[in-house]
Amino acid sequence: MPAFPAPTRRNFLLASVALTVASATRLPAFAAPARGGTATLLLSAEPPVLTTIANTAFNSVYVSPKVIEGLLTYDFELNPQPLLAKEWSVSPDGLTYTFHLRDGVKWHDGQAFTSADVAFSVKTLKEVHPRGRNTFLNLVDVETPDALTAILKLSKPAPYLITALASSETPIVPRHIYEGTKVAENPANLAPIGTGPFKFKEWVRGSHLVYERNPEYWDQPRPYLDQLIVRFIPDAAARSIAIETGEIDLAPSTPVPLSDLERLKAVDGIAFEERGYQYSNGVSRIEFNLERPFFKDIRVRQAFAHVIDRKVILNTINYGYGAAIPGPINPNLAKWYDGDLKTYPIDLAAAEKLLDAAGYPRGSDGVRIRINLDYVPSGETYPRGSEYIRQALAKVGVDATVRSQDFATYTKRIYTDRDFDFAFEGMSNLFDPTVGVQRLYWSKNFKPGVPFSNGSAYSNPKVDALLEAAAIEVDAKKRVDQWREIQKILVEDLPAIDIASQPELTIYNKRIADHTVGGEGVSGSLAYAYLATA
Repeated sequence: MPAFPAPTRRNFLLASVALTVASATRLPAFAAPARGGTATLLLSAEPPVLTTIANTAFNSVYVSPKVIEGLLTYDFELNPQPLLAKEWSVSPDGLTYTFHLRDGVKWHDGQAFTSADVAFSVKTLKEVHPRGRNTFLNLVDVETPDALTAILKLSKPAPYLITALASSETPIVPRHIYEGTKVAENPANLAPIGTGPFKFKEWVRGSHLVYERNPEYWDQPRPYLDQLIVRFIPDAAARSIAIETGEIDLAPSTPVPLSDLERLKAVDGIAFEERGYQYSNGVSRIEFNLERPFFKDIRVRQAFAHVIDRKVILNTINYGYGAAIPGPINPNLAKWYDGDLKTYPIDLAAAEKLLDAAGYPRGSDGVRIRINLDYVPSGETYPRGSEYIRQALAKVGVDATVRSQDFATYTKRIYTDRDFDFAFEGMSNLFDPTVGVQRLYWSKNFKPGVPFSNGSAYSNPKVDALLEAAAIEVDAKKRVDQWREIQKILVEDLPAIDIASQPELTIYNKRIADHTVGGEGVSGSLAYAYLATA
């Protein structure tokens, strides 16, 4: 498969060096792909919305970029590449980001795309996007000196920002459609209008989406596909069958039971792609509600760490896919990852003593306390893992009731109602820990009602100070050192127990080519994808 080449010129942001990227051909020359045909993308659950301007929940990140584009895209090393911006530069002090936009780009309704759309979108993301509040925290203004120039002005450096501008993360929406409306409730979130390679056609609730080729796409001759159908298949067994029988061309995020993978690998015409998840970097974790008296006591959390064996979850629940992790960062983010963090050996006797000391002795029935365990309804890993956690805790007298619910109920329970004791969940580190990890531990991001924020209600002034310092540090080595220190404190404080990096695979039919051409993988636009026999 072709992959993005390095830009023609690029200097990395240092204390006194400007980062400048000129326009570049994103793919090397290759034989003309076949034109036409319909490809089918499989999702395990129906997304709640079709844009990510105000909601990143669940599978919305897979559908939004087909229609709504960002300023930049990224190669497999997360180096920025041109998209709606053809050139960009960052000032030596890291406070000014200048983007020169493509000329002649049209919204799907025929209106011209301009810098006013960029300014509106970025300012809106800062206000309503779950992560945009943090990503654009230091944004002061977006200047638009002309229709094809957008200048982001910051009060403090944001060294992660140049990697935060992908279509799924920072979508650029049409100002003329959204201005003056409640963005999160705008009907365009359900029938989007964008600049992307595909136009939205229909949404049959509970069944599928249909996207059609945008014949006026700015990056001709792409896209190559005439039509893209997105099917929702909630049943895991049915997903496996649909893939095996050739009904599906692309199935991202390991959408089948892990126990089925070996069988599917033997099926003619099916292949697997491990790349294309560099932008997400998911981990599984156990998050404690520190507002609960039981979990306020560090000895209780330490006891749980001595009982719950991440290797059992990796090898038995995940079938060996992924990697056990001692802290909050996925090993794929190699420069940030610390594999030598403190761990808690599995020791039931030590756990019993800690629970006794915390004031939770066994009762006459052998039970110390009864609590609830909620798991995120996403694949088989979480319900099966929760059952293991329940059984493991029972050995030390903790009676955990496993609760299941749909996704909307789960997020409301955890982040709005705060009606939970502890949860087994997945979270994305994303492309930089300041964006993907800080949100989970920064006390200022404890925001009831905001999904995927600081659900534990964790607060440590030293961690806050380190997080805030790392968010503006332009010295790359110093910033890595700050994150190493953050990780060390987190494994001592244990607001969560990190378990494993998520096994992320795209299962695809060999008839489709060039679906994964950079770090965003199938969550990119699919503009380059084509059917070998259209």
